[in-house]
Amino acid sequence: MSDQKYAPAPVEPPSYETMAAIHPDSAAVKPPIPRSPLLLDLPLLTSIRGRRIILASASPRRRQLLAQIGLTHLSVIPSTVPEAFPKSLSPFEYVLQTATQKAMTVYSAQIDSPEGEPALVIAADTVVVSPGGQILEKPRSEANHIAMLKGLRDSISHKVYTAVVVMAPLASARDPGYALESTVEETAVKFGRDVSDELILAYVKTREGVDKAGGYGIQGIGAILIDKIDGSFDNVVGLPLRPMLALIEKVLRDDEDLVDEFAEAEEE
Repeated sequence: MSDQKYAPAPVEPPSYETMAAIHPDSAAVKPPIPRSPLLLDLPLLTSIRGRRIILASASPRRRQLLAQIGLTHLSVIPSTVPEAFPKSLSPFEYVLQTATQKAMTVYSAQIDSPEGEPALVIAADTVVVSPGGQILEKPRSEANHIAMLKGLRDSISHKVYTAVVVMAPLASARDPGYALESTVEETAVKFGRDVSDELILAYVKTREGVDKAGGYGIQGIGAILIDKIDGSFDNVVGLPLRPMLALIEKVLRDDEDLVDEFAEAEEE
């Protein structure tokens, strides 16, 4: 009968350094460089690539989202008109009016630009709304930032609304000379109930959320605060992509339909 004390000791795998010494060629093998994904091959996107598209927003996050679907050659021209709509408006109306103002202001300023009229103007506005219906601004101070995040943590959930407005000039002479389509998307966000005051303070100290409504960025370090969302992730980031593509399709189709109607009327 074998004695357990004489069982052979388990053999540990050699260290990376040992393996490199035994097989020097293996250490020189480099992992393949990851290849960037190919562009989305959608007729809609193909038709507007290379044309003058204006993003009426200075948000690097919105620009990054557009780049993800292959719209990289953008003119970034934010609106300079103050956002002065009353907070007494419903969140839906507030974001919609703000995004519409951004789009109209930039479109009017650029329609006779030496660079040529834009093929599209895309504008968006995002607000974070407390359970009590309060529209949350960007934090005013560190103390305000901490209080804002604690309030979001202690609530059941809060809402994020993003309005998107897309404008395009009409080839026909039909008044008002442009097509405009808009949508407002809603996402419910829930912070983790176990998010500690210490974690909130540490996040505030990163200063990631100082330029964001609601005081956090879900696409960055702020993800550590989030338990779950109900709705679109990119809506919380600031630009819901699928609804935006639907708006682009509608404004371009509106133009084609009006041109066809105008041609038929002339033939009659």
